[in-house]
Amino acid sequence: MASNSFGNLFRITSWGESHGLAMGVVIDGCPAGVDLSEEEINHALSLRAPGRNSHVSARQEKDDAKIYSGVFEGKTTGAPISIIIFNKDADSSKYETIKNNFRPGHAHFTYLNKYGIYDYRGGGRASARETVCRVAAGAVARKILSLFSIEIIAYLSAVGNIQCKIPENKKINEFKKNIIENSVFCPDEAISKKIIQAISKAKKRGDSLGGVVEFIATGLPVGLGDPMYEKLEANLAKAMLSLPASKGFEVGEGFHACRMTGSTHNDLFVRSEGRIQTQTNHAGGILGGISTGMSLGGRVAFKPTSSIAKPQQTVDTQGQETILNLPEGSRHDPCVAVRAVPVVEAMCALVLVDALLMNRCAKCF
Repeated sequence: MASNSFGNLFRITSWGESHGLAMGVVIDGCPAGVDLSEEEINHALSLRAPGRNSHVSARQEKDDAKIYSGVFEGKTTGAPISIIIFNKDADSSKYETIKNNFRPGHAHFTYLNKYGIYDYRGGGRASARETVCRVAAGAVARKILSLFSIEIIAYLSAVGNIQCKIPENKKINEFKKNIIENSVFCPDEAISKKIIQAISKAKKRGDSLGGVVEFIATGLPVGLGDPMYEKLEANLAKAMLSLPASKGFEVGEGFHACRMTGSTHNDLFVRSEGRIQTQTNHAGGILGGISTGMSLGGRVAFKPTSSIAKPQQTVDTQGQETILNLPEGSRHDPCVAVRAVPVVEAMCALVLVDALLMNRCAKCF
């Protein structure tokens, strides 16, 4: 199986399966001299971890990351950084009775046909458990970005038909604390209650819901991104659409832009606070694949969780029709978009730190 790496200069390679011994990631290209501790990585992992509340999977994984290489006396050495997170609460018994059934919405069918073998325990390599590696690597990336005053925040902006929108006249950092402390990572308390209620109702029905995660990055310099095939939004799209259950990506006005005119979508240039910037930011902080210095913003759409308690018609590996019933006690997120919030932040950080390092090679003066 190829394609387990992401990035150019700041490059990560993840490994491990959902119910295997451990998950891990190797980071190549991290500059030397960056302060880094296991505590910082584990803080990031705690936001993604299952079992935090009744709105996510009940699997109890503390996700205690261990740095095995690349850090000496609290600083990165420039050598590959190897991070390992051991799996401690995997229960493979729940998958034994359904191991020969193709689960609707899952990768079992495609993986088995492509490779001739499939780790059915929790989805193996196709499981969202793999995102723990991305969040660990993202914590390292964010540490580098912070040295350049680049901040990233993501939040749950929609579940089903319930939507939340941060007012444009408010700075995202003002909502950071609210987002982190909210059980579904929604900055609007009133909307978050509606979201929680909707998720609870879907869970009781044995069903699931989809959602949208919005991300915003501030403090970016002008110049990140390399045309033609390394455009900033192109790499962000690849990063986000590589996430399990992701089904859509947009930057700036996104699909709404097709309903606008050129005169309303164009961001007019002005001189403000001693620098050139734009009056509006419909482009989402990117022009020609390169950052403009304005805030970078986009959204990622996640489908409803495929693992649901309702009986579903399917076929088994022999092609025989059957009814799929998940075993009693199966543990799945009723809305994957909730725990996807810190993962989206991590992927944004990985794209931006790689672009930042690449930009240092763009010119020699």
